[in-house]
Parts: sequence; structure tokens; C-alpha cells
Amino acid sequence: MPDSEMWMNASHEAGPVLPVMPEDVPGTHRVVLYGPPGSGKTTAARALGRRLGLPLLRLAPGPQDTGIPYTGLLELALALQTLPAARELAAGLDEAADQPGSPDNAGAALRLRRQTAALLREAPPMTLVVDNAQWLDPASAAVLGWALRLAPDLPVIAAERTWRPEAAGHWCGENAYAVRVPALTIEQVAVLLSPHRLPPREVARIHTCSGGNPALALALAQVRGRTAAGPIAGDAEDDPAFPPLVRQLVGEWLGTVSGEVQELLTFAALDDRPDLELLGRLAGPAAEDLLAQAEAAGLLDIGRTDGSVRFTASAIGTELVARLPGHARRVLHARLAEAGRDGVRRDRHAALAADADDPRSAHRAARAAVRARQRGDHALAAELSLLAAQRTPHDDGDLLTERALTAVHDAAHYGDLPRTRAAARLVLGHDTTPDQRVDALIALIDASGQHLHSADELFAAALHAAAGRPDLTAQIVIRQSIWANVNEGDPQRACALAGRATDLAETAGDTTTTVMALTMQARLQRVLGHPDAETTLSRALSLPHAASVPVNGTPQHLAARHALFDDRPEEARTALLPLLVEAERTGDAEATVDIRRSLAEAELRAGRCARALEHAHRAQALTDTTALSPAPACYTSALVEGTAGRTDLALAHARRGVDASRQEDNRVFLSRNLFALGHLLLVTGRPKEALEALEEVRDLEELQQVRDPSVLRWHPELAETLVALGHLDRAQSLLDDTRRTATDLGRHTVLPPLERTQALLDAARGDFGTAARRLNDAADHLHHLPLERGRTLLALSHTERRGRRRASARTAAQSATDLFTTHQAHPWAQTAVHTLGRLEDAPTDDNARPRLTSAEQRCAELAAAGASNRDIATTLTVSVKTVEATLTRVYRKLGLHSRFQLAHTVTPARE
Repeated sequence: MPDSEMWMNASHEAGPVLPVMPEDVPGTHRVVLYGPPGSGKTTAARALGRRLGLPLLRLAPGPQDTGIPYTGLLELALALQTLPAARELAAGLDEAADQPGSPDNAGAALRLRRQTAALLREAPPMTLVVDNAQWLDPASAAVLGWALRLAPDLPVIAAERTWRPEAAGHWCGENAYAVRVPALTIEQVAVLLSPHRLPPREVARIHTCSGGNPALALALAQVRGRTAAGPIAGDAEDDPAFPPLVRQLVGEWLGTVSGEVQELLTFAALDDRPDLELLGRLAGPAAEDLLAQAEAAGLLDIGRTDGSVRFTASAIGTELVARLPGHARRVLHARLAEAGRDGVRRDRHAALAADADDPRSAHRAARAAVRARQRGDHALAAELSLLAAQRTPHDDGDLLTERALTAVHDAAHYGDLPRTRAAARLVLGHDTTPDQRVDALIALIDASGQHLHSADELFAAALHAAAGRPDLTAQIVIRQSIWANVNEGDPQRACALAGRATDLAETAGDTTTTVMALTMQARLQRVLGHPDAETTLSRALSLPHAASVPVNGTPQHLAARHALFDDRPEEARTALLPLLVEAERTGDAEATVDIRRSLAEAELRAGRCARALEHAHRAQALTDTTALSPAPACYTSALVEGTAGRTDLALAHARRGVDASRQEDNRVFLSRNLFALGHLLLVTGRPKEALEALEEVRDLEELQQVRDPSVLRWHPELAETLVALGHLDRAQSLLDDTRRTATDLGRHTVLPPLERTQALLDAARGDFGTAARRLNDAADHLHHLPLERGRTLLALSHTERRGRRRASARTAAQSATDLFTTHQAHPWAQTAVHTLGRLEDAPTDDNARPRLTSAEQRCAELAAAGASNRDIATTLTVSVKTVEATLTRVYRKLGLHSRFQLAHTVTPARE
């Protein structure tokens, strides 16, 4: 099947998934698209060709054509055979073929150049696309290169696998613009694979394994993740069992480089963290050129600052290791042990170079794991500790169990679920104590997170192992409480379970477990609006606890979260920073993500957008490289990106988070990601779509009996959406209910955003004076939250403009612009600048354009943007006749006679 055809057909069903956007290519007539097999060059070339607006003439040479002179020219002549010049070129090609060794062969070549140039001049307007140009025969390339210089206005798109600029330039044009077709992002891979309905975790694994290569991603998806992550490269005891199609595609990709390059890449595949220095010692002076060839073929990414070497797709390294027989693999590990300068990694290679039944290799791996753990290299520690356990003789049961439990904890802390499961099986498969069995099962439950299958059976096994031990039972009941809250969406039951765990732990005199149980209980009491929440948290803070408590499960972390709920971001940040140090020191991936997410929210609330982005990006990156659920990190990324980065990327994060939460049945983060989605849709001018998302948030929160309005502040967003759509009574009812609850619970920080929405509601009813007073008061209460203050000032500007107080409107808009710009809230700054620009351009004298009502203005904006009357009626939830009557009034007020005039008079609604 031609390059990209397979994924191109599949992506047609899943929606438009393009690996390169045509607008990224400047207005040039000659473009070279290059990338590895299966990267989507065919699709990108066609998309770019269609963008140029001319008919496409596609040549597609194959590998069999490379050695036959002029096959490319013959394909061109046949494609244009109705033209006289094409028939003349075909005859010339026949003549050249009949006299290959003739003294007049040079003259024949000149005639072919002339005939080809004549054909290109005679051809109708078109874009010439040469797909798989790496197989275009050299003779045709030479003739085409000469002829194309005489047709500088003919657009040409060449798609080929690798392109390394030579001094003479490319045959399609010396100044051809080269574009490497980029890999698909994880969001694009999710769209591509949507017909397969894979869980988000499998999509993330396939993205990593394929490196965003579309054809490879589809091939991996067809086996539904059974080999999607691939084996652990370099572990001699794993069986790399990629299916034939995957191995064929990776083999084709590797086939674009020489055997010498592949040999060097095999060393990189066997090392867990290869770099230029190591590979240079192995390959000598040739290493630089060999690695450059691999990079040009898209097989490697080389870090120019730190010298790191990383496969663009993990499947490449897996396939290279799979090709090695066991003995050959051990030989190469021995060479890597000799060449390495890092003691821990030398021990790793030495252990892997030994026979699997050599107990000395187990000892070496265990020793190296300790050192890796001490220096914070937790991924390597997880691999080494499992290797040590697997190679420990089974007749030494105590040592095997000890090493297996160490491996369970190393892997679980890092979020390496496959290794956690493998190590847990070693513990459970031997004669172990209840403490050891419960320890392994709890670590497995913690590591599994949202990927916990057969939860009832696993909890039952743990409770059976803990029978008669209240301290152990309490630890399991805490996990049942978490499961009841997140997956069952039942915080009442979860709170009761946390209370039971507290009683059990106190009975056993286990203060560490008591602290964990009290912290969970306080968390749920806050959600439920229980008055004892802070008292319970204070009890937990007063008790000592061992370091075994996960950092994100400590009362200190919950206290920081409560500070965030209560709009005390500086206090939260101060508490969170030492917790981040501890989480990273212990290598607890889930805790690190949670702490960074909390820090991102604290920095955002305080107006430090750049720091918030940094924490959100690092939480997202760690999530995507481990087995953690993507839903929490996506929620934070959506909020932070929507405020400080790019709205389109924020929407992608929110939608991914919603999909992940639905597939994992995570009720808590389904609400949060839907809230983020609804908020983003509202502020980007899509209130009808926002209403659907925010109403689902309301339903979920009511179903889960969430009472405290400070935990997830969806109430003002939903009310503002209802106001935008004209549902004023519903908005007022929601505001009244929320204000009453917040006052009863003492959550006064919730009130300013509610007042902002109440002011918008007042303005919608025509009471602009009251609305402005509310907004000024709300802004005065938000000095410590600069972005919330900026949003309130922006609402004030809109209200003052509608009340015909343009000077006040400009002052508010300028203040909002200054706030958003100072704090690097780029999307909001753009909105504020746009608002300010409209005010500065607007007339201010008595002869100003007649004022439109809010309904007339919204209707006019939608019409100016090109929406039909029916579309406007649907958006505004009114009848088509109402739209027609409203537009008639608009035309009369503005003295217009057509939509064309309207489009040049009214600023279109923001989409």
C-alpha cells in the first residue's frame, strides 16, 4: 500500500487529521514535504495542493522505477496524453529507449529537456505533485529540474522520505521550501483512533510507541494495545511480540538508513538513557555522521544542549532489540557496560549481560537500584529492582519477597503499572505474611488508579489477607473510600468509609493510618458542606505520621487545597513548595502531578501566569509518560492554557479530559473537565455549547451531593451563560440559591464572582447603574486576585458602554488590559485590547450611530458574521420570525439596506 494510504483512509472516517497545516507553508511555488514512511506525506501534499486551488497532477513512482531511466517522464506524458506536446515527449522517450548507447544520446537528452519544457508550458493551470519522490529515477529528475526552471510559476510539491539539502538544491527548485511533516500530537492521534474506541491510556501508549506516525499508530491500534506499549527495551527476559504489520512498518522506516546506522541505534535501544558521549565512544569518529543520518530519517531526536538521544517512536528501539538473539543481546550489553561511565548504568548493563539464572546479576541489580533511588532516578530504580527480584533464586523465598516488595514500591511510586503488576505477582505467588500481601495489594491498588480492573475482587483479596488486623483493614478501607468518591460518585458513602477507617486505625493505635483516614474524611466533609470539615482537618494536622503517607494524601496538602478554595493563593503556595520537594525526592509520580497541579492553580489565582504554565506543562508531561489517568492533568492544563496560553490548546485539553473521565468512569474529574470546557466555550463566544457542558456539571454535582460552592465554581459560569442566552429568571434563581448556600457555609470568597454575574443580569434587564455599582464593588474585593479583578473590570467596561458611559467604559477596559498584560494572561489581554479598540474607534458625539439594544446588537453581530436567520434563531433560542423582525429594526436604525452593508458596519461576534 502506498505511503500513508492506509492511515489516510482510516482518518477519513475519524475526521480530518492532517499532520501538517497548509497555512504553515509560505506562498512559494516549490515545496518539499519530507518525513519517514507512514508519516502522512501523501495526505499533506494533497491538502496543500487543494489549498492552492488548482487541479492536481500526481506522479507516484515506485521502488521498481528507480533504476529505469525516464519512467517519471513517461508517467508525466501519459497523464497529459491529450496534449500534442505530451505525445511528442512520449515519442522522444521511445526513441531514447531504442538507442540507449547511441553517440547521439546526449542530443536525445537535450531533446527530452526541450520537449518536457514545452509540455509544461502547454499544460493547463495545475499543481504538480510528485509523491514518493525518493523513487523518482535520476534521469527524470535531471530533465524535470531543468524544465521546471523555465516554468517558474508552476506549483510543484514533492513528497519524499528524507531530504538533506545539497549545494545544488532540490530538483524541483533550487529555492524549494522544505517542510518536515510533523508527527501527530496526542490529541490528533486520539481523533485518528476514535473509531477504535480505545481508553485514553491506550491512546497515550500508542502515541508514545508510534511517535505520532499515523500508519504505525493505526497498526498498533488494531491489536487494541496488547503490544501497544511494547516490551521494555533492553530487558532480555521480555518477549518483544509486535504483530507482523507493526514490525513491517518499523522495518521499512529503519530501512531508510544503512546497516551501520542501525547497529549504532541498537546500542541506543539497549541503554535506558543514551547520549552522544556514550554512542561516540562505541562508534568512534563515524558516530556523528551516523547519528546525523538517523536524525534526518526521523528516527532520533538529539538534544543539542544536553547531548541526549531519544527515539522519536519507542517502537523503533523495541524492534531493534527484538531482532537480537539472546546471546547477541548479552554481548552488546557487555560492550555497553565497558563503555559506560555511569556506575549505576554499568551495573545495569553488567546484570543484563549475565545469564538470567546467575544470582550475582540479581545482587548487582539490587545494589544499582539502591543507588538509582538515592540519586532520584526513579524510573531506573523501578527497572533495576524488578530485575533483581526476577533473578533472585526462588528457593531463597525471604530475599525474593523483600526484593519484590521493593520493586512494587519503586514501580508504584513512579507510576509504572506494568512493573507494579509484575512485582506484585511475585509477592502474591510465594508464601508471604499478611503484612506483605496487604502491602503489595495496596501498592497495586494505588498504582492502578483509574485503571483498576476487577476492583471488588482486588479489595476482597486485600481484606481477606488483612482479616483480624484493624491497622491493615483501615488502610484498605481508605482506598475503598477513594474508590467510592471518584468512581462511584458517592461522597456520602466515601465519607462514611473514611470515618470507619479512622475508628479502625485509632483502635489499632496506628497514628499514621489515622492521619490518612482523617485527611480523607475532612476532604469529603468539605465537599459535602459539613461543618466539622476544618475540625477534622485540624485533628489530622495535630497528629504525627510516618513518611510512608503519600505527599498528596497528607493533611498539609489538603490544608493547601482549602486555602485555594478560600482564595488564599499565597498561603497555598507556601505550603505546597516543600511538599513538591518531598514528592520529587521520593519519586512519587502521582503525588508530584497533584502538587504541581495545585501549584499551577495557586500561581494562576495569584496572577503569575508564566509559573502556572510551567507547573501545568510539567504535570502534563509526567502524566503522559506514566500510567496515570490524563483527566486531572488535562483539567489543570485546560484552565491554565485558557488563561495564559492558547485557547485552542486549552479546549483540546478539556475535551481530552472529558473523554478520559467518561471512559474511566471518573465522576470527580468529569465534572471538572466539563467545567473547564464550559468556561472556555463561554469566554470564546459559544454560550449555547457552554450551556450543555455546564448543565451537565450541575447535574453531576447534584448527583454527587456536592454542596460547597467554593470547591468547583461552576455556578457563576452557568449563570452567566444563562444570561447570555436570555434565560434571565433561571439565572436569577441559580444566583439566589448559590448566594444563600455560600452565606450559610461562610464561603464569602464565592460572592464577588456571583456579584459580577448578577451585574450582567441587571444590565440585561436595563439597569446599567446598579450593574456598574455591583461591578465596582466586586472589583474592589478582588485586589488580591488580579485576573478575577481584570475579568470583572472587563465586564464593567461592557456594562458602561451599554449604558452610554463611554469614558468610564474606556477607563475600565484600559485597566483590564493593563492587568492582563502585566500578568501575561494572553487570551484575556487580546480580548481586552479588542474591547478597548472598539471603544476608541466608536463615535462619542451627539450624531453617533443610533444605539442598538443588547438583543439587536447580538443579532446584528451574528448576521454580520455570516450566520443565516435560522442559525441566529438557534443560537439565540428564538423564532426565525423574531430574528427577521429584529434585523428589520437594525436596518432601520442604522440606515442600511443589506447584509453586505451590515457586515461593514457591525463588528462580527467573536467565535
